[in-house]
Order: sequence, then structure tokens, then C-alpha cells
Amino acid sequence: MSETPSNTLQYRFDGPEEAPVLILGPSLGTTWHMWDRQVPELAQQWRVFRFDLPGHGGAPAHPAGSVADLAARLLATLDALGVQRFGYAGCALGGAVGVELALRRPERVASLALIAASPRFGTADEFRQRGVIVRTNGLDPIARTSPDRWFTSGFAAAQPAITDWAVQMVRTTDPGCYIAACEALAAFDVRAELGHVGVPTLVLVGSDDQVTGPAEARTLVAGIPDARLAVVPGASHLVPVEQPAAVTDLLVRHFSTAWQPAYDHSTGQTALPGVPLKPVLAAPPQSAPIAEIAPAAQVTPPQVMGRPDPYDAGLKVRREVLGDAHVDRALSQADDFSGDFQEFITRYAWGEIWDRPGLDRRSRSCVTLTALVAGGHLEELAFHTRAALRNGLTPDEIKEVLLQAAVYCGVPAANSAFRVAQQIIREETTPTE
Repeated sequence: MSETPSNTLQYRFDGPEEAPVLILGPSLGTTWHMWDRQVPELAQQWRVFRFDLPGHGGAPAHPAGSVADLAARLLATLDALGVQRFGYAGCALGGAVGVELALRRPERVASLALIAASPRFGTADEFRQRGVIVRTNGLDPIARTSPDRWFTSGFAAAQPAITDWAVQMVRTTDPGCYIAACEALAAFDVRAELGHVGVPTLVLVGSDDQVTGPAEARTLVAGIPDARLAVVPGASHLVPVEQPAAVTDLLVRHFSTAWQPAYDHSTGQTALPGVPLKPVLAAPPQSAPIAEIAPAAQVTPPQVMGRPDPYDAGLKVRREVLGDAHVDRALSQADDFSGDFQEFITRYAWGEIWDRPGLDRRSRSCVTLTALVAGGHLEELAFHTRAALRNGLTPDEIKEVLLQAAVYCGVPAANSAFRVAQQIIREETTPTE
């Protein structure tokens, strides 16, 4: 166990001190205990390092708003422990951290396993909507529906103790850290960079995973040059819990045979020794064979000279604030008459103003709501109320903004605004079963 400052992560070690380090990264809403069934066998050959996400499993609640931040905290933790080189296996959000490490610090990663992972997890709208629900209702609605997302129905019915454990694990997570992790997943998108992952990679997925299923796994395998695929039958999203023996065997097989030698940088530093090879274990009888996939073509981004055009930054901010669905709809409806206007507001309203550092997005939402009330722009007020929730304002804070607007913009205007905002808040904050 560890003392945990804000720039590091809560961790634990299992296995012999002299063995190579193998890191196991958790999924959103879980703790390091999701790997309990893998540790006894893995710890025979590796020094197994597990960590908790911020605010999970009793870890200090220091929110991390990006996958890059989580990867940096993990590296800071390892640096403090003197661990320079390691194998890494991560599930879902933990897998995203693994991809980030392989892309940004490839010299540290000897081998990689991505479980129930994706180069992009759903849509940004989905995760920001989840954040709104948690901010308004707490984690209980998410906790109660977690077994439906994590396990097959047969497993959940046959294992009530594990199902209850899953619910309690989510329920005891810090809401602010959970929301920050949702924001991290909303912003995560490495589809264009997969060809730069240069370490041996196992992509492992449950055949019945409805969250990040075989289609997402095949996208990873097609994009990562040295990647192999394993599909575990009869498993859903939290496959290490549902099919522990199959996952353990596949991890042992992968990390025993695919441990990339350390780079020689002629620095005088001594890398951790590679894993001694052992006879390859047979794959579980029900699991699909692991197949080689051809390397993906690498794309070199074009060079940009001078001051960057604010359009791209504006489109990014516009999507983050209003949501992909709204922006896609607005852009798809643009024609020769309205297209220039869409480009104008993307470049200047969103790229020049909303992207300025002088105010945070919560403050900009407060200003925007007030201005829209004053102008009587109820259609825009509707989608900016939705944006305000996703920018972190609570329903009570939106109410206070509208009450303030009633004093300075007029009661009739505020009356109409309350009616519009009330409907949007109901839609956005009602949990879906």
C-alpha cells in the first residue's frame, strides 16, 4: 500500500521483488480488486503492480480530467519507486492509459495488453451526459445499472455476490473523480495514431461485450502494427472478472512470449531484465485463436505554418460544449446559403471567444444563459442549458442564473426561460434504466 500525493496514484505490489514489473490497470468505476483472480498466477513470474484510479477504492479524490493526466500520474508513481520498464495490461479506461503510455513513452513499455478497450469510447456526448446524471443524482443510478453493462445476464444471475460487489464498488467511488474520468474518456480519441503504437500488443475482448465489443477490438488490431486478437466467449465488458481463468492464461501467454527488449540509449541506465521464456500455455478451450493482423499504414500529419486557423480549435470547443449530435446536425443542414454562417460562428464565436483562457466554461455558460434570456432567444437557450449542465453547472446553479436574470432582464423573459430550462434539465438529468 502507499501514501498518495495528488500527482501519484494509490498502488500495491504482489510477487517477487526481483521479477520484471507487470502493471494491471482498472476500468472506470472499479478498483484493483477486479484483478484479484489473475494475481496468484501472474505473481509467480512477475512483480505485479496494481493501482486505483483517483477517488476509487478509497484512493484520495484528486480528479484527473484526461487520460494523459492519468498516464503522467502513473509514471510519477513508478518513477518514485524506481520502476523504469514494465509490461502493461489495462481494462477499458485502464486500456486507454496503456495506449497513451505506448504512444508517448514507448521506451518504458515492454509489452501491452488492451482489454475491453477502444481507440475511442462511444461518443463524447454519452460520457458528458453520464457526468450530468452523476452531478445531479449521485452515483446510485450508475451503480445500479453497472452489472448490466459489465456482465452477461447469466453470470449476473448466477453470481449475486459478485453483482452486489460491483454495485457497491461504483457506489463508493468519489462522484467528482468519476465525472472527471468520464470527461477523460469523452476526450480520448487515438484512432489516427494507432499506427504509431510500436510494442507487441494483445487485444482481448469478451464476445458479448456491448460496451466496447469485438468491433472496437478489431479496430485496434487493424491499426496497431504488432497486435493480436483474442475473443473470450461467454464474457461481457468486465471480462477479467467474468472469465478469470481464460484471461489469466491469455495474459501469461502474451507476456511470456512478447516482451520487447529495452532500447539502447547508451545512457548507462540498466533496464529491467526481460521475462525468461517459458513453454507457451495453451489458449483456453473456448477462446478463439489469436490471429496476426497486417500493419496499418502510417499517416504523417501536414505541417501548419504561422498562426493556426481558429476554425479547428473552434470546432473542437463547439463539439465539447454543445455535443457532437447538435454540431453534426447543424453542419449537415448547412447549404450554400447558410454554410458561410456556420463557418463564421465556428471560427469566431467558438475558436476566438469560447476558446479564450480568460474565463472558464462554467462562467461562459452563466454569461451566455443571461444574454440569451435578455434577448429572448429560447431555442438557443435550450441547447445552451444542455451545454451548461455539461460544462459543470448544476440545476440549482442554473436556477440562480435565471433568478438573477429575472431581476435585470425582466420577469416575462425569465418566465419563458424557466419553462425551457426546466424541460431540458428534466431530460438531461433523468437516469435511463
